[in-house]
Order: sequence, then structure tokens, then C-alpha cells
Amino acid sequence: AKRKHETALDHSDPVDTKLGTVGAVARDRNGDLAAATSTGGVVNQRFGRVGDSPLIGAGTFADNLSCAVSCTGVGEDFIRTALARTAACFVEFRSMQAEEAARAAIRYLVDRVDGLGGLILVDREGRCGRAHSTPGMLTATFAAGGVRVETT
Repeated sequence: AKRKHETALDHSDPVDTKLGTVGAVARDRNGDLAAATSTGGVVNQRFGRVGDSPLIGAGTFADNLSCAVSCTGVGEDFIRTALARTAACFVEFRSMQAEEAARAAIRYLVDRVDGLGGLILVDREGRCGRAHSTPGMLTATFAAGGVRVETT
């Protein structure tokens, strides 16, 4: 999958030239969930292209019945698989824990469209999940116990 998308991913650029996706998911003290995704985009795309970030269910999703999700990677693959909503369905309808749902969604992405990317997720209990099919992904988690930064 990496070679197929190598020119399309900002992850293949040197660190000092990246303009990649930034995503956030949150659960507040009332249990309300929110997700936000902002992307630097992909260079040399056709005029009028709409990526996955603004499409609810593709690159971003939040619902108090399941979880909040933010995705990064090849937007067309997230659109084809409605990946953020797919991850939420794993939580809501299959009763998966956050980490399990994140891994299952990325497996679905790879199996279905040979997709490349990653996602972060927080469920209604405040449990966090993260998974990716890229060579690496940097995430940070903030909770009452402090900040946890993870590079995988």
C-alpha cells in the first residue's frame, strides 16, 4: 500500500516540508464527544477536489452513542470506506473497545481498498484508541494523569 500512495502522502516528505493532517478527539466532563480534523492537503490535486477531512463519516466523526474519530492519510480511501463512521460502528454495534475498534477500522481500510493512513479515537467512556497502516504515526493523549506522547 505504501508504494501505491507514496507520492500522495505528506508522510513521505522530509520533516521540514510536511504540511500534514492534525486531528483531535475529546470527551468533556459531561461525557460529550467531539472530533476535529484539519489537513494541509495534497499537492497538485485537481481544482475543486474535496478531501475526507470536511466529510463527516469519512475523515471525521463524533456521536455521543459511540465515539469521536479523526483520520489522516489518503482521503479518497477514507471516503470510499467511510472510515471514521466505520470505526464508530465497531464501537456502537459490535461493542468493541476503543483500541480494538481503531485496529479493526484500519484492517478494514487495508483489506477493502489497500488504504494507507491512521486514526485516533476516544469512546464515550474516555478510552483512547489509535491505529495506522503507515510506517509511523505520532499521537498524544491528555487525561487527568497528564500527557502521554506515543510514536508508533
